[in-house]
Amino acid sequence: MNSEKRELAGDRLAGWQPAQWPAASDWQPTLARFFGSETAQRLGRFMAGRLAAGAIIYPPQPLRALDLTPLADVRVVILGQDPYHGPGQAEGLAFSVAPGLKLPPSLRNIFKELAREQDPHAPIARPLPANGSLVRWAQQGVLLLNTCLTVEDGLPASHANQGWEVLTDGLVKAVIGNGGPVAFLLWGAHAQRMGEVVRQQGGVIDGADAPARHLVLCANHPSPLSALRPPQPFLGCGHFSLVNAFLQRHGCKPIAW
Repeated sequence: MNSEKRELAGDRLAGWQPAQWPAASDWQPTLARFFGSETAQRLGRFMAGRLAAGAIIYPPQPLRALDLTPLADVRVVILGQDPYHGPGQAEGLAFSVAPGLKLPPSLRNIFKELAREQDPHAPIARPLPANGSLVRWAQQGVLLLNTCLTVEDGLPASHANQGWEVLTDGLVKAVIGNGGPVAFLLWGAHAQRMGEVVRQQGGVIDGADAPARHLVLCANHPSPLSALRPPQPFLGCGHFSLVNAFLQRHGCKPIAW
């Protein structure tokens, strides 16, 4: 196998082997409950069948967000839908793309909003980062969680409703039950459905002006199709600044976005 093929082979899932996927130790009780369930058994059979049929599945480490961001460190949760479905893109973190690849449109808008918040009066927009990896966020306690943790090459949402959502619901509940404070950024209708899971646990406020154990902020998805549309345009939402203000009110270190 030549070097290019070896590199591409490393960007995909090698097999259904959850026990070999790294994750921080404090996530293990939630993972054990899920992977011991009938839902996970059905998901495993589905995944094994797709791999046997020759499907190319991304990313190679579906639990990478849980490896980089231990439960005890979670201060912010950003929910995506499913991983990027192009070769080499997905790196197991919502919205994040592997280093060296072109920025996807949604990530470009995320960086545009961040630049606007950091210097709203700048006459000229600052250049976007060349590196689209958000590992630096994950290492500061930002859980970049897709609600579906795998996808097939070129087929968005191809693994939706196969069982992953049960796990991600459990992960969000574990975050809520861990104390807090935690800010939840729900961008787009898909992520906002998870907001009900958050609210049902209590101790939540929708906004940024009053003290609360958790914060929920909603906006449209950062995709160019919706980033500027009402009712809650993503561009101009101010979420990054609101999150840091919330964390500082609770005596927590802000995120170095």
